[in-house]
Amino acid sequence: MANRSTANSIDEYIAEFPPETRAALEEVRAVIKASAPGATERMSYAIPTFDLHGKHLVHFAGYKSHIGFYPGPSGIEAFREEIKAYKSAKGSVQFPLDQPMPTDLIRRIVELRVEQTAAKARK
Repeated sequence: MANRSTANSIDEYIAEFPPETRAALEEVRAVIKASAPGATERMSYAIPTFDLHGKHLVHFAGYKSHIGFYPGPSGIEAFREEIKAYKSAKGSVQFPLDQPMPTDLIRRIVELRVEQTAAKARK
């Protein structure tokens, strides 16, 4: 599955994947929900997105061999040392499906993004 989904909801998006990928996507989704209780879910850029205070918080997506996680450049930079273990770019990281999802790392990145987004909203 490429990330050019035509799904209208995150549930529809996740349902398009094979069971292994679906389980990983649900795990990432659950961590984000628990770490950002005030965030809202929606599809944006054809991938699952969480918004907070009217701004994108994080995105995630399923691929054949990994889960793409998109916290933006600040989310990557703050955890650069831990993210070195994964393929990453300026605002994204790839978590391989053949390894356990790094839920603690995802949680801490989301919590940082919640703080950053809330600080911007207060300005």
